[in-house]
Amino acid sequence: MKNPKSAAAVAVPWSGKPLKKRIMDHWQLYAMLLIPIVLTIVYKYLPMYGIQIAFRDYKASQGMFGSEWVGLKWFERFFSAPTCVRMLSNTILLSLYSLLWSFPIPIILALMLNQVRFRRFKRVTQTVLYAPHFISTMVVCGMLRIFLSPSGGLINLLFGSSVDFLTESSAFRSIYIASGIWQDAGWGIIVYMATLSNIDTSLYEAAKVDGASLFQRILHIDIPQLRSIMVLNLIMSAGGLMNVGFEKVWLLQTELNKATSDVIAVYVYQQGIENAKYSYSTAVGLFNTAVNIILLIVVNKLASRISEDASFV
Repeated sequence: MKNPKSAAAVAVPWSGKPLKKRIMDHWQLYAMLLIPIVLTIVYKYLPMYGIQIAFRDYKASQGMFGSEWVGLKWFERFFSAPTCVRMLSNTILLSLYSLLWSFPIPIILALMLNQVRFRRFKRVTQTVLYAPHFISTMVVCGMLRIFLSPSGGLINLLFGSSVDFLTESSAFRSIYIASGIWQDAGWGIIVYMATLSNIDTSLYEAAKVDGASLFQRILHIDIPQLRSIMVLNLIMSAGGLMNVGFEKVWLLQTELNKATSDVIAVYVYQQGIENAKYSYSTAVGLFNTAVNIILLIVVNKLASRISEDASFV
């Protein structure tokens, strides 16, 4: 009978070796790993030092430690602001609606494309779906303003109307979500198509022999294979739930649609860059980040219960 320790040593050649020995044996790999670690520390962790600005009355002339410590003053000011509830509700609703509508679209498109057997048509369709992703947000917003123009806009020409949709608060969320789906849904199918392409074709052949319909093959073969990547994408999307795309909201916002377009990201920009309220804008941004972290932890816990993949535990 084999010794389990020796079997483990065979399976993992470096098991049992001291750390220094492992580093000396594979120093090239550790040197390559050092580059992303250093970049992460410099660009991700060191800037966290500036979070304390949210708890100070920061003045550039006095520096970080010369500025007065005010504790939770800026958080209290934000929560007592008359537009606080509106910004929170707009941010949450816009994020939830975007997730609700945009998350399943790439999955549906991938399942449909996976059934296409004409390769040339499949490639052309994929290219057409990918293309909008490479259009900049500035150009997309310019296109939207042209299409939605009350005078000569494509939408108004089709409906024979002269409505300025960008001044309608009730239309802003639909415009934002629909344009986001058009721009990013095609790009989102890449990871799903890659997963579907690795499915053993014998599973489909066996299902056909057993008399399974197309819908049954999708339901019992394709979707179970996509479950892990679907859960992972859901976790990643939930982690940025409060980070509504600033650029598009900023470019499409007008004074007349602020009832639904006034979100935290735009407010932070206005207070921090335009009004130079550095401490206040940092406090609002820190609150937004804290909510994102909480949502990420909650969704990760929920996902661990519905996924059999140990990586989500």
